[in-house]
Amino acid sequence: MRKIWWKILCIVIIFYVIIIGLTGPVPRLAIINESIRNTYFHVALWLAMTFLLFVSMIFSIRYLNKGRINDDDIASELTKSAIFFGILGCLTGSVWANYTWGDPWPNDPKLNGAAVGILMYLAYLLLRSSFEDDQRRARISSVYNIFAFAVFIPIIYILPRLTDSLHPGSGGNSTFGSYDFDNNIRKVFYPAVIGYILLGLWLAELRIRIKRINRVREETMITEHQSLK
Repeated sequence: MRKIWWKILCIVIIFYVIIIGLTGPVPRLAIINESIRNTYFHVALWLAMTFLLFVSMIFSIRYLNKGRINDDDIASELTKSAIFFGILGCLTGSVWANYTWGDPWPNDPKLNGAAVGILMYLAYLLLRSSFEDDQRRARISSVYNIFAFAVFIPIIYILPRLTDSLHPGSGGNSTFGSYDFDNNIRKVFYPAVIGYILLGLWLAELRIRIKRINRVREETMITEHQSLK
């Protein structure tokens, strides 16, 4: 039970967010209307993704510092979970944009930056697949991962604030919290972020375990093959 309590918590939170998020009270605002419920999904997913990418970068730094391949495994699988959340965030954001702005993908700096960010991390996965040697792949991809996060944060959270953007909190627009982020929203939004982070960690843990099992299996097969010689 000590090892799975956070997984149980994750399931409970996700069900809570889905049920209360779709049925609970929300602020009644012009134009946005019921679509504000997407805050629990679109915005929360992107915040969870950013957290996972940050932790991934930390493990890339740890790998470069200590050279343990397990740290690279963790970094790469956390990035994959983050990319999955990023794609879901783009899809939910497109639905929201279509209802609010009349276009699923308007020419908006934050949206374009999100696309660039996702492409950067897809390139990270492509880079990893280009090397067969584990240590070489880990070294090069760790360096890339660190620089990718350093670029990701400005294009997603800083540059849109310096130019015209449709998103709240960017381009001179008010943030959500300044006019509609009431207690009803907070009761679901904050648990949603926590729940998605736990889900991302859970997905990463499963893939890390599979990767380590496959590595042990390969090493065993190599040892057996050498012993037969």
